[in-house]
Amino acid sequence: MEPTPTIPAYGGSSLADLPRSLLGALGVGDGNVLGLEPARRVCLFLVDGLGAELLRAHADRAPFLSGLTSRVLTAGFPATTVTSLCSLGTGVPPGDHGMLGMLLAVPGTGHLLNCLRWTLPRGVEPMDPATWQPATTVYQQAYADGVASTYVAPAAFEGTGLTDAVYRGVSYVPADTVDARVAGVKAAMAEPRAHVTVYYGDLDAAGHMTGWGSEEWLDQLAIVDRMAERLAETLPPGSALYVTADHGMINVTEKIDAETVPALVEGVAMLGGDARARHVYTVDGGAADTLAAWRETLSGKAWVVSRQEAVESGWFGPVVRQRWLGRIGDVVAVPYADCAIITAASHPIEALFTGYHGSLTPIEQHVPLLEVSTR
Repeated sequence: MEPTPTIPAYGGSSLADLPRSLLGALGVGDGNVLGLEPARRVCLFLVDGLGAELLRAHADRAPFLSGLTSRVLTAGFPATTVTSLCSLGTGVPPGDHGMLGMLLAVPGTGHLLNCLRWTLPRGVEPMDPATWQPATTVYQQAYADGVASTYVAPAAFEGTGLTDAVYRGVSYVPADTVDARVAGVKAAMAEPRAHVTVYYGDLDAAGHMTGWGSEEWLDQLAIVDRMAERLAETLPPGSALYVTADHGMINVTEKIDAETVPALVEGVAMLGGDARARHVYTVDGGAADTLAAWRETLSGKAWVVSRQEAVESGWFGPVVRQRWLGRIGDVVAVPYADCAIITAASHPIEALFTGYHGSLTPIEQHVPLLEVSTR
């Protein structure tokens, strides 16, 4: 029997609700739907790939995090980094901000934009981040209200298209080591009113390559746990530290190469999205046949719906702006079984992964919200 998708709880307990709640705690705006307590300074520790169920399964390797006050949020759809970072950066659901997956069609061009690496096919004019994602960020809102907004993250991410799309308005502090990030947070939190985000991505990287729960992943979890403890130790009075993630992860046991299965190739113009949340862009007039073929081929393994069905089911949020509809596949294929829809020839590294994310399963959707306070 086909399971029921975990529809993100937009407007109540999703990642998109967290940033405005953080601003509300700082006295900015009135969008504190999570009811966070007032603070003069807040720090958000964003751990890429730290799903709530993953943390719960290995609480012994993260004793500090596991002992904190906690609740569970839903990531949003797709449960992937670019979408979640934009939800955290804008405080609105994916259907509003338009970052609807990693590989998205640029409507009317026949091209896919890689929203993570911010690349288009060779020879195509670069995409302006402010054009692709025009929404005002929460960091710009914080700055306008006199709150110092800082982002502490690896130097390699500074000035990239994704950073410019979702982190407009921050003071970027490049920091490549745990020590440097802890020091960067400590300095930023010394401001009279501070809104600080610090990012850690190596847990997700380990999960992709060796699977969540592997020794490499567990070693990274221990690093994250100690980093969180060190961040908590730096908090000045009147502060709060929140720890969350952009998505969870699942270890797959089957890989379906969509470029080699005839039924998954016929009528497909471009294949975007992620291995656990595919946007299937069809040739003109081919949507119905492609939908039927993908449903039959992936029966018992994936939810396969039309664009309209995905939108009406609220996967991307209560509404999807008209201007973003062309970024959604004519067919949307979302595995619920332990499988990934790969494209080995086009994306060989991704095809080698063990851990994947993007879908509407609980293990991918549920992320923790943990709190430490000196209020």
